[in-house]
Amino acid sequence: MPGCWVIPSAAATASGTAAGSLTAPSSISHTPSENLDTDRAATDPQYAKGVKKMLAGYGIEISGLSNHLSSQMVLPFGDSSLDEWAGTSDKEEMVRFGTEHIIKTAQVASEMEIGVVNGFFGSTVWESWYIWPPQRLDIYEKGWDLWQERWDPILDKFKEYGVKFAHEVHPTEIAYNVYTAREAVKRMPRDDWGFNFDPSHFVWQDLDPVGFLWDFKDRIYHVDCKESVKQLNGRNGRLGSHLPWADPRRGWDFVSTGHGDVPWEDVFRMLNAIGYDGPISIEWEDAGMDRLHGAPEAIAYVRSQLFDPPATSFDAAFSSGD
Repeated sequence: MPGCWVIPSAAATASGTAAGSLTAPSSISHTPSENLDTDRAATDPQYAKGVKKMLAGYGIEISGLSNHLSSQMVLPFGDSSLDEWAGTSDKEEMVRFGTEHIIKTAQVASEMEIGVVNGFFGSTVWESWYIWPPQRLDIYEKGWDLWQERWDPILDKFKEYGVKFAHEVHPTEIAYNVYTAREAVKRMPRDDWGFNFDPSHFVWQDLDPVGFLWDFKDRIYHVDCKESVKQLNGRNGRLGSHLPWADPRRGWDFVSTGHGDVPWEDVFRMLNAIGYDGPISIEWEDAGMDRLHGAPEAIAYVRSQLFDPPATSFDAAFSSGD
């Protein structure tokens, strides 16, 4: 159930099953009351089992736990935007809180036999993506060093629990595009972390989401079908112009899956090409469309894109001797 971000609970990404090599989504939720309470689940096994049983009754299984807010606090922003969620403005306390809760999420995932936790790495240098006044570029090096210092021991715990961490390439993060993702892999090449593929933030950065799948084919651990559309017309700014979602003056916006600029057929063809057989989730966000209309439509659209590669070559008959 992507999109239900609360602290200290983790959102549960739910998928149903369908014929084919990929798993089709069968429900979407943005309702905080439906979140999985990881604090309770960590101490009450019956609660966690009850959640799984309840969802199974609807033909739904949890494919991943998402705890983006807790993981963001491992490398928090310099401003106060996370204070309300963390319950403190003290950055050291916030880091401790985030670290404890993302590890707790891995514990709960392991106990519930869920193999992936989705989230963010955070970043202490995102705010310096454009440097003014001029500063030394070693600020980025220090940011990478701190990232590895804090996340290496967290991932050690993930490994103990047998759970992988899937980072979402996203603005505000230390790995937010192709080259920063490559740098992250170079600096921490361990295989217990990879990516939660969400192409929506590739679109407005003019990045190729299909190429990303090929480049990181061994590290795609979860897929979110989230959509965005560019609205660049010579006046609309790519950076949003401090305007709210659904404002037509924005240079880009989130829209219901299938209504934007993500090349979904090419995405699913590439997922087949790289042998991805994991879950397909829909993270639905569209400030201009009622979700009761858009969410079922998005599910139907994604299901229409799920096709198996052929069992034999299309021209096999010409070499069969028949």
